Amino acid sequence: MTEKKMINVALPKGRLGEIVYGMMEQAGYECPEVLNPKRKLTFENEERGVRYFWVKPSDVPIYVERGAADVGVAGKDILLEYSPRVYELLDLGIGKCRMCVAGPKTFRDDESRTLKVATKFPHIARRYYESKGRDISIIKLNGSIEIAPILGLSDVIVDIVETGKTLKENGLDALETIVPISARFIANKASFQFKHDEISAMSQSLSAICQTKE
Repeated sequence: MTEKKMINVALPKGRLGEIVYGMMEQAGYECPEVLNPKRKLTFENEERGVRYFWVKPSDVPIYVERGAADVGVAGKDILLEYSPRVYELLDLGIGKCRMCVAGPKTFRDDESRTLKVATKFPHIARRYYESKGRDISIIKLNGSIEIAPILGLSDVIVDIVETGKTLKENGLDALETIVPISARFIANKASFQFKHDEISAMSQSLSAICQTKE
């Protein structure tokens, strides 16, 4: 009998990760210790063949790409921005939002000059505007970027929009949708080869749960 291989799972810290763990539990990969508030870093259930650890959401693809985790869950925004060398196995259909161009309600693009774009996602913004043949200047910011057009630092912003409430509170509108965003189940390329049966079984179980939620 072939020994079952342990799958290392990188969970994104926060509400999304808790939802993902709930799906994992439903799929038969429970490990109740995961939700224990103590400062332990890794949690495993040897019987279920799974080991979990919490990481910053933007770090999940790094752990998976480098093989510290076999699989993980990351937002499509992070995958598009950093283009990690991983397999994207499944759209989990959770954490839904969209990547948008947003700006003042009165904004009209003057194509005779360079467009100033403030964003936390410079690669996504650059690719989008390159596809339109638009000349832009990227202003990379890390904090709340809604203030950039208000203060004249930028003409527009490129950011994630969930409800649009924050935009409206700052006199901004979503002007264009670049791409819909949701959480994706990803796998390390080497792990997918050497732990193919285990990872495929996990992916199929999660897929079945996703279908029941539709």
